Amino acid sequence: MIVSITCYISSPLVIVLISIQQYQLYIITCLFLIFGTLCSADNYGSIGENYGRIADNLPQPSRVVELLKSNGITRVKIFDAESSVLSALANSNISVTVCMPNGLLSSAANDQSFTDSWLNSNIVPFCPRTMIEAIAVGNEVFVDPQSTPYLVPAMKNMYASLQKLNFSADIKVSSPVALSALQNSYPPSSGSFKSELIEPAIKPMLTFLQQTGSYLMANSYPFFAYEANTDTISLDYALLRPNEGVKDSANGNVYMSLFEAQLDAVFAALDALNFSDIKVVVSETGWPSAGGDTEFGAGIDNAAAYNGNLVRRVLTGGGTPLRPNDKLNVFLFALFNENQKGGPVSERNYGLFYPDTKKVYDIPLSLDALNGTMSNPTNRSKAKVPIALPRVNQGPSTKGQTWCVANVQAGQEKLQSALDYACGEGGADCRPIQSGERCFHPDTLEAHASYAFNSYYQKMSRASWTCYFGGAANVVTQLPSKFNCEYPTMRGRKMLH
Repeated sequence: MIVSITCYISSPLVIVLISIQQYQLYIITCLFLIFGTLCSADNYGSIGENYGRIADNLPQPSRVVELLKSNGITRVKIFDAESSVLSALANSNISVTVCMPNGLLSSAANDQSFTDSWLNSNIVPFCPRTMIEAIAVGNEVFVDPQSTPYLVPAMKNMYASLQKLNFSADIKVSSPVALSALQNSYPPSSGSFKSELIEPAIKPMLTFLQQTGSYLMANSYPFFAYEANTDTISLDYALLRPNEGVKDSANGNVYMSLFEAQLDAVFAALDALNFSDIKVVVSETGWPSAGGDTEFGAGIDNAAAYNGNLVRRVLTGGGTPLRPNDKLNVFLFALFNENQKGGPVSERNYGLFYPDTKKVYDIPLSLDALNGTMSNPTNRSKAKVPIALPRVNQGPSTKGQTWCVANVQAGQEKLQSALDYACGEGGADCRPIQSGERCFHPDTLEAHASYAFNSYYQKMSRASWTCYFGGAANVVTQLPSKFNCEYPTMRGRKMLH
């Protein structure tokens, strides 16, 4: 007897014909695969966008919502509670974090009726059609000693007002903290908060977050650390590029990126105060695509590399060395370049998009885009920007000299699957690695996969996300000598190694 069974695993429809004796085993296997898929998906972090609006040339909020949706962005954070933005987000399936500005903290701290009124004016009219997931009470408040005493009382009043409205279970209350609130951040395991902030502000805030089931918001900018320490911090380390890593001498953890080191410094500071159960959301991080003469590291290539590599890191699962099981949840800064911001040139050039909604540089912003299963957004720039990352202070620039090679640690099965994709659906030129052709030797999976991966990478203009293949590939600035073959570069030249 033959039985037709249909099993849905992710999006493909698998129809299997099996004998009745195999039915039970098949069902168990099918359930196992479904369960494994769900568990794996649950391990992914999330990418959101900071939607700042200090500019006079930005598109209307309704157009911005379409831009977010077309790029697979499902979380956004704004720096106020602008009604036109919240209205545009209604029924969009995009969740939003709103903000009460610092200037309102004293009023919010002194009288709960103020937070009652603020919620009734700014939140109630939009719920539940607009998915408001959190309220940021102030932003980087600890930078201003005059505002610091008002922060926790304002947060408590905001939460009490949410409780009155029966919103407290759905809307979290937190406040973004700058890394300047840390006394120590290196090595990461020695991370600690400034002593003068701990008793009057940090501990009360963390206690509040713990009691309400909320999370700490932290703003992390590796760019600032690199800009001030170009002589001691590797550019590859700052940009989440392949590098030798930095070892924490206290616990032996090896950090492959400055971003993870900064985040673990925050976790260590929480651990030191016995608040290890509090989660952290990175409420801001980014890299400017342009800067002034002394803003070392600012530039379009580096911005594309940092944000592109960070998106890939976040969306492929896993935490930091100190919190390996915690998902990374990150809001990139920022959605647009904002032409009316003050300060250095970089402040006006953190955007992923120009005001006309074209991309400043081409990186994926969702898991679908990362995996190549998302249709091309209509607002994409006509030409992709090459992602070439010259080392600084290390002799002549190597811009243009990057390759994509196999990551042997991914394992034979993953390498083979990625090779099949590159030579098939990916459209890589795999003729040179066929038997008898010039790049067939060395006849190893690593060598053949490296050639195929690099062919695809160069074809896709070296966009950072095109050298991933589910973790089976890495970008390198020097081709390993064991690959005794001519590998093409994007400019059409061939470099012999």
